[in-house]
Amino acid sequence: MPRPWRFAVHDRAIVAQLSRRLRCTPLVAAVLAARGLVAEEEARRFLHAKLTDLHDPTLLPGASEAATRIVSALRAGRRITIYGDYDVDGVTATAILWHCLRLAGAEVDYYIPSRLEEGYGLNLDALRKLHAEDPRRLVVTVDCGIGSLAEAELARQLGLELVVTDHHTVGGELPDAACLVHPRLPGGAYPFGDLCGAGVAFKLAWVTCQQLGDGRKASPRMREFLLSAVGLAALGTVADVVPLRDENRILVRHGLVSLARQAPLGLATLMKRAGLEQRERLVAEDIGFTLAPRLNAAGRLGQARLAVELLITTDADRARQLAEYVDELNKNRQTVERKILKQARELVAQQGWEDQPALVLAHPEWHPGVIGIVAGRVAESFARPAILIALDEANGCGQGSGRSYGGYDLYAALCACDEHLEGFGGHRAAAGIRIRQNAIDAFRRQFTTVVAETAADAADDDELDVDAEVLLADLTHPAVTELEQLGPYGCEHPRPVFASTGVELAAPPRTMGEGGQHLGLRLRQGRTTLRAVAFGRGDWAEELATVQGPISVCYKAAINRYQGRESVELQLLDWQPDRAAAAAPTTSR
Repeated sequence: MPRPWRFAVHDRAIVAQLSRRLRCTPLVAAVLAARGLVAEEEARRFLHAKLTDLHDPTLLPGASEAATRIVSALRAGRRITIYGDYDVDGVTATAILWHCLRLAGAEVDYYIPSRLEEGYGLNLDALRKLHAEDPRRLVVTVDCGIGSLAEAELARQLGLELVVTDHHTVGGELPDAACLVHPRLPGGAYPFGDLCGAGVAFKLAWVTCQQLGDGRKASPRMREFLLSAVGLAALGTVADVVPLRDENRILVRHGLVSLARQAPLGLATLMKRAGLEQRERLVAEDIGFTLAPRLNAAGRLGQARLAVELLITTDADRARQLAEYVDELNKNRQTVERKILKQARELVAQQGWEDQPALVLAHPEWHPGVIGIVAGRVAESFARPAILIALDEANGCGQGSGRSYGGYDLYAALCACDEHLEGFGGHRAAAGIRIRQNAIDAFRRQFTTVVAETAADAADDDELDVDAEVLLADLTHPAVTELEQLGPYGCEHPRPVFASTGVELAAPPRTMGEGGQHLGLRLRQGRTTLRAVAFGRGDWAEELATVQGPISVCYKAAINRYQGRESVELQLLDWQPDRAAAAAPTTSR
């Protein structure tokens, strides 16, 4: 069944004016207007965002105090331990601070908990171990800790100095650490609250470099480091799927350039293995679909320390070994993921849960490190929030990972069901839980009830927002290439979506990929014919083959680069017979 298409309403005069004054194609101007960027200066700042537009790092709540503690520990010769998370955001945040402190001459190491054995974030045993090894050390968390009340209390009792830096949702009570750094800290007034863990670590490194300099400016050497660290911050920002607005957009825009020109040795080696080394410029999708899954695979399969080592090593042979190993881990992860997805779909069918407002699925064979990815695919496949739980029947516990759908606030729903959970954390779009096996049924009932009662506000998000209706002839190579100026694309700033009517199939549809899971098309409108693909929609082939007459298509336009050749390619999102499209309502966003 086609999704509703919601067309942006354009003022043609404004689009023409933007195109003329910004010297851009009408296609780019139409997208700017569709996204509310109709004032010339605002649109110009968006198109040409500068690093100097980043907010003053000293405005970040707790950053100045944390930097003071770090510099004091460094000058006293104390060990500084960076306690990171095992996902890409966590390992890039760890690498940023490690590079900064090592360059400054600090005695620095890092601790990454095992996803499989220790779980997310700070844990009591790790703090006891770190204290026993060196009670004078300073522990700085990155991408975790804002909900670690018991752990912060233990650190205080042990006399272990603990600085918490995080970006996750702040609970009703804050940990009693020596210092907290968080963009949404209560009482703070930071201009942008959606930094990821790597973004917070970058801003803390910036303040630290200032304090190591003259108090206002970093030394030339540390400034050069900060410019290169933008690449790692971009990697964490894209991988953590935070909104690509404001500072996040700036970090990713410039970080992609930094990665293409001067990526750290290990990351450059991984990029070469992934086939990205010949790219003159990278796009956010190169991180999201190529680099991040490989780095994440290490953490998902219990080897996150190796991902950090890959990002900080200066040994070419070790970089090659680690890149090969991480790449192999990613292939293993994909195999496990396919099996879990198949079992999840079978479980929904067996239990008759197709009409449930949300899905809570559990299985003893599932790998806890991979269920988050599969939860996202299940949510997309069934168009509803989904939580997958990996059961450990030996101890009667389960580790779960959830993904939202259609803008629904997953974290708020978990807050309403916390009586059934041993623990949980996350944000609107993604969360993790710990639960006793005998509590799963009760949790499923309450969670699905909560979602049913509160999902109405997110229902409209199933609509496809269309930036503009265009002719296929408008999608020339120069015009589609110029759309990259609007990037980087990602969360809350997706690639532009276009629609075209009166389109015919220039050849019979065909399936592609393993098991025929993808769809390939040749679309024709007038004298223009373009190739189109629909990922994961091989099931459309049979239905499209029976359509009589023209169709309307909804798609993203991109440049396909293959074996040195470039061509415009459409990524099909939806289609419908032309008569249905003509009747579709046209409403403003």
